[in-house]
Formats: sequence, C-alpha cells, structure tokens
Amino acid sequence: MPEIPCDLSRCFLCSSCIPEWREAVGIKKKTLLIKKGKHLFRENDPVEGIFFIYAGSVKVHKQWVDQKELILRFAKTGDIVGHRGLISNEGYPVSATALEDTTVCWVSPEFLEASLKTNPSLTYRLMQLYASELQKSDQRMRDLAHMDVKGRIAAALLEIADCLGSKNSNPKDNKFISITITRQDIASYAGTTYETVFKFFTELTDERIITTSGKTIRINKKERLLAIAHPVYRK
Repeated sequence: MPEIPCDLSRCFLCSSCIPEWREAVGIKKKTLLIKKGKHLFRENDPVEGIFFIYAGSVKVHKQWVDQKELILRFAKTGDIVGHRGLISNEGYPVSATALEDTTVCWVSPEFLEASLKTNPSLTYRLMQLYASELQKSDQRMRDLAHMDVKGRIAAALLEIADCLGSKNSNPKDNKFISITITRQDIASYAGTTYETVFKFFTELTDERIITTSGKTIRINKKERLLAIAHPVYRK
C-alpha cells in the first residue's frame, strides 16, 4: 500500500492530540491509500494497527451463517476502524474493506496506547466513541429483531445515505448516495438476501420512491422510506 502525505491536522488522532505530540505522530504514523475493494484487515488477523479514516469510506463486516457476510456498520471520513481489536489478544473480531479509494492514517497499538496516556482529550474522545458505538449497536439489534424485511431494507438505505452522504448529479439535484453500493452490501447490512433486496427495489422504483442507475441509488421520497422503516429509523 503506497504511503502518501498527511498534514497532521485532519484525522481523529491528530486533531485530538496536543500540538507538542504531533511531531511524534508524524514520525510514528503511516498515511496509506487503500484501493477500492481491498481489505484494511481481515477477521482473525493479528492486530497490527489502528486505522483513522482521512478520506473515503469503509464497510466493517464479519462472517455470518453459511459463509455469508454481515455488515455491522459503515465508516467514513473522521471515523476509526480496527479499534475493537485493542481489547482482544485473538485478532481483529471483524473485517474492514474500502468501498472506494480511501486514505487512512495507521498507527501501531503500542503508539496509540502511548498517545492515550499523553493526551487526555484523545482518551476522552475514544471513550465517547466506544459508548456511542455500543449504544447504536444495541439499539439497532433491538429494532431489527422486531422489523419485517422491507422495514430493514428501508432503514438500511436511510442509514447508508445519512452515513455516506449525497453527491450532486447536477446543480438542482443532491439526492444520490455519494458512492456506488451493491445490492449485496445492502442485503448484508439489512440481514437479508440479494434476491429480497432486488425484488423490493423493483417495488420502490415502480413507485418512484427511489431511482437506480447500475449501483447508484437516488432517494426520491425520503418520507415514504421513513414510513416503511418506522419504528427502526428514528430521524
């Protein structure tokens, strides 16, 4: 993976450290470009580093039943991946794969531990991150357990759009999800099958709730998706 320049100011790690510590960060970190579709790390790999996303997006996933993939969350610019491996000596509990060309700042677990001891604000922000992730994970599992499949898919679309944002296809239109995302990834996030997502997408496009072009998705009627997703999606 090629290393590229970093301005030591924009990622979670750098922005949370005291100015005097940034010189150490500059020496110890590696800023890497992960190409679309490549792994940052794989489930059960030895924990060799923590990744701070500088630009781009990543899916965090693990093996499910029958060798299927379950996507746990999506991470974007400013987020961290690999940190859950810090509390285990058995390797990363999940895998992480770039959804697009993604720039990350990598540091070793040892250097992150030293950074936490030296930078109280970094420790506090990481503690907040763990608490927020746990709360979201618990809420999502509770909600998904009580929703039908169409509600899960609608909620997945809304959550993906919120996390990854939108892009301008023309000056009057900013409703396209910012990156191309496969039906299989949506199925893996919603806990269903590709075939079910494909069939439901046909219904959504027939009603013009969404528009698709290949792997590009535009949400035309957000309120209709919200109604289908209720009560899972509370935005």
